[in-house]
Amino acid sequence: QRVVINISGLRFETCLRTLNRYPNTLLGSPMRRMEFWDESRDEFFFDRNRPSFDAILDFYQTGGKINRPLCVPLDVFYEELKFFDLGEEALSRLRRNEGYLDKAEETVLPNNVILRHLWLLFECPDSSIAARVVASLSVWFIVVSLAVLCLESIPSWKPKHVTKSSLEDLLKAFHEPFFLTESICIGWFLIEFLIRALSCPSKRKFFSQAMNIIDLLAILPYFIEILVIIVVDWLGMWSDKIEAVFRVARLVRVFRIFKLTRHSAAMKVLAKTLQSSLGELALLSFFLVLATLLFSTCVYLVEEGKEDSDFESIPSAFWWTIVTMVTVGYGDMIPKTPGGKVIGTVCTIAGVLALALPVPVIVANFTRFYHTQGNIEDL
Repeated sequence: QRVVINISGLRFETCLRTLNRYPNTLLGSPMRRMEFWDESRDEFFFDRNRPSFDAILDFYQTGGKINRPLCVPLDVFYEELKFFDLGEEALSRLRRNEGYLDKAEETVLPNNVILRHLWLLFECPDSSIAARVVASLSVWFIVVSLAVLCLESIPSWKPKHVTKSSLEDLLKAFHEPFFLTESICIGWFLIEFLIRALSCPSKRKFFSQAMNIIDLLAILPYFIEILVIIVVDWLGMWSDKIEAVFRVARLVRVFRIFKLTRHSAAMKVLAKTLQSSLGELALLSFFLVLATLLFSTCVYLVEEGKEDSDFESIPSAFWWTIVTMVTVGYGDMIPKTPGGKVIGTVCTIAGVLALALPVPVIVANFTRFYHTQGNIEDL
């Protein structure tokens, strides 16, 4: 038996058994849909959004699949799903398709009252005024620690232990302003991390999240340096390997900049955009690797044998190929022969085309996440 559904003047026709597959929905329930029956026209009439109904009818026909039309805003489509009562599972599926966690997953809290308050205080800045203060303090400490990392590299301000000359210089670091400021910042980071780790609802999920791993990496270098200083003081020795440990520890400190992502909505949008565009970025990387190998080989073979050639080998030509494809062109390596210049021209054009291809997809993902970031909490 066929049935006609009129959506603001646009008529859809389907089988009644298709609607009856979901009896808990508005269209699937015989009694509920009769409220919208127009006996004079022998059809069901709904004064609702017409573009959205294509996807709603597709929900019945495909067995529960939800695909929002690109021309329909997320909040409008969400309201249409709620009106036709497609169920919480359909709403959750829509949120996941749009790149957001299910509300049930977002609101998981510890059972213990004290742990719940601590978790909300340090993890959810919008939960209370105190939580906003804690988040502001965290951002302030991150900025200060990054400022210390930059300022201590200035030659006139550089602490002696950074340049490494003797064991005494390392021990003097405990009394330097930069070290003391760093210690205060690390103390806050450590307290924040321990409280969040102890009060989190799921320890396994907590330690598997990338942001929490970054938080841990932001703390470890400080204690590694302290441990090395203690060991060096005890053994009374110094070596280049110990100096390498210090350099790696200072390098890892720069990961603290990613801690700002937790407190920045814009950074979260950027992270979600990159995550959604991994396929396009992987394809771009694959093409760049192939093109680098191809053009490096070609320019080396063409320029080989010339006395003033800048291309000593194929690997040495990788640098020239990459900076040419991304249209930087430092000029430190240039082809001298006509054939080499032709290869350089083709390399530049190929690079421009390769970099331009994934841009529309990335921009579309960014726009989608940017516009839904502000109102997704209201869904």
